[in-house]
Amino acid sequence: MEKATRRASWRHRVITALTGLGMLGGLAACASGAAAGPGGATSGPVTLQLGYLANLTHAPALIGVSNGSFQSALGRNVTLKTQVFAAGPDAVTALFGGSIDMAFLGPSPAISGFIQSQGQALRVISGVAVGGAELVVRPAANINSVAELRGKTIATPQLGNTQDIALRVFLANHGLKVDPQGGGPVKVINAANSTIMTLFQEGQIDGAWVPEPYATRLVDEDQGQVLVNEASLWPNGQFPTTVLIVSTSFLNAHPTVVSNFLKGLVSVISWTNANTTAAQTAVNSALTTLASKPLFENVLVTAWSHLQFSVDPVASAWQTEATHVVGAGLATSDSIKGIFDLGPLNQILAQEGKPPISAAGLG
Repeated sequence: MEKATRRASWRHRVITALTGLGMLGGLAACASGAAAGPGGATSGPVTLQLGYLANLTHAPALIGVSNGSFQSALGRNVTLKTQVFAAGPDAVTALFGGSIDMAFLGPSPAISGFIQSQGQALRVISGVAVGGAELVVRPAANINSVAELRGKTIATPQLGNTQDIALRVFLANHGLKVDPQGGGPVKVINAANSTIMTLFQEGQIDGAWVPEPYATRLVDEDQGQVLVNEASLWPNGQFPTTVLIVSTSFLNAHPTVVSNFLKGLVSVISWTNANTTAAQTAVNSALTTLASKPLFENVLVTAWSHLQFSVDPVASAWQTEATHVVGAGLATSDSIKGIFDLGPLNQILAQEGKPPISAAGLG
C-alpha cells in the first residue's frame, strides 16, 4: 500500500510529466480533436476527455456524467469520454500527459500543477463544491486533542491532494510538522479512500483526513469521532473542496466546447440545489454504478449537509491554499496570479441574469 506512494513524491512525477510541456501543449489540441477555426470556433468533431472522482464532493460531476446533462450541453459534434481517478494529483498528472483535457478536483493539486508548470498548463474555470472534509479518529486510539496525535498514524487520500495538504498544514500549525517523505512526530500515510475505510476498521491507522462521504462513513459505520471539521479553520467555514480545471491548450483550441460544458455544469448545479432529494438519489445511483455499493440513506443525508454546491470557487481562499501547498513542501512558490479564467463562466451567468463570480485578483 505505502510502497510506490512513499518512494516517489507527486512533485517529482509532476516535474517529470512537465518535461517537454511546450511540445505537449502544441499536440494536445490534435489529440483531443479538430483544431480551432476562424474566430476560435471549433471545426469538425471533438473529443473532450474528462476526469473526476467518485466522491460526494463531486456530486455535480457524478450527476452530469450519469444523466447525460454534460453530453447534451456539448452537442452532437463533441464526444465526452470520462475517467474516474482516486485523487486529484493523479488527474493533474493525466492532464499533463494529455490523457484528459478537463478535471474535477481539489484546489491543492490544481495549485501545485499551476506552479510546477510556471502557470502554463491549466486554468480553474469554475467552482463546484465547498466544505465537506474532516479529520476523524478511532475511539480506541484515545485521541481527544491535537497534542495526542503525536506518535499516531493518520491517513489521507494521496500525497499532495487537498486533504493531505490540509492535514500537513494543520499539524505544522500545532508544532507537529511532517515532511513529504514521511518524517515527523505524526506518521502520515496515503491510501485510496476505500482502502482508508478498511485500514480504519482494522485498527491499522488512528485517524484519517478525508472528504465526504468517507468522513461521515467513518463516523457512522465505524464509530469514528470528528477531531477537526475543516470548516472550523476557515473564515465563515468557507473553503473550496472541488473545482473544475481545463488544460490551457484545450481551452485555447476549443473555447466553444469549454463554454458549452460550463453551461451544462451551471445547469446541473442549479438543479442539484433545487432538487435535493432527487439529486441525492441520482448521486447514490452513480456511486452504486462506480463502486458497486450505495451509501446508506442516513450517511448520504448527513454527508450532504456538510457540503454546498456552487460555481463560486471561493477565490478569496486560494492565496492561503497556495501558501499551504508551499508550507507542505510540495511547491517552491505561492504565486498563482492567472490561475483563474472565469470569463466564460461569467458570460453564462450574465446571460442568466446572475451576478458574476470574482477571481479576487487572481484571474
